[in-house]
Amino acid sequence: MNKEETTQNQTETDLNEETVNAAVEEEVQENNVSEESVEETLTEDQQRIQELESKLEEMSQKNLRLQADYDNFRRRTREEQAASLKYKSQSLVEQLLPALDNFERALKTEATNEQAKTLIQGMEMVYRQLADVLKQEGLTEVPTVGEKFDPNMHQAVMQVEDSEYESNTVIEELQKGYMLKDRVIRPAMVKVNA
Repeated sequence: MNKEETTQNQTETDLNEETVNAAVEEEVQENNVSEESVEETLTEDQQRIQELESKLEEMSQKNLRLQADYDNFRRRTREEQAASLKYKSQSLVEQLLPALDNFERALKTEATNEQAKTLIQGMEMVYRQLADVLKQEGLTEVPTVGEKFDPNMHQAVMQVEDSEYESNTVIEELQKGYMLKDRVIRPAMVKVNA
């Protein structure tokens, strides 16, 4: 081999090495780019997963609150319906109370003749019948004389001093008070000991 061939072979070898080195370097750069792309994609995916998990948690909490609100709404509606049924007759009972009072006042009058006595007996029967029907609906009288004054059940219209009673005790009932089941529909007008 002569010098020229050796130089040419050397040049070809150098060129081949450069080509191989360039190809290897290009492949390494592509791998680096691919790894960077994969890492970027993984990071983006992880961020997206975190965002979705956060949204899922937020929606779950919102769903729980809505469920609780709905349960509370159903409970309130059920309670309101029960109260409505329980006190359905309140309006009618309140309108009948003045008639009941008038019956009681009329029955306190003294009959002077036989005809008046018969009339009063008839009124007593009607009064008892009306009172029984109202009791069946849950109407009860508010306890008064001898009881401690309760502003929820009594309306004090007079205050006197009487040594026979303790302080703040109802000593006289001026007008009956009534409760429908457990609700005061008319407080009793009372005289209270000071």
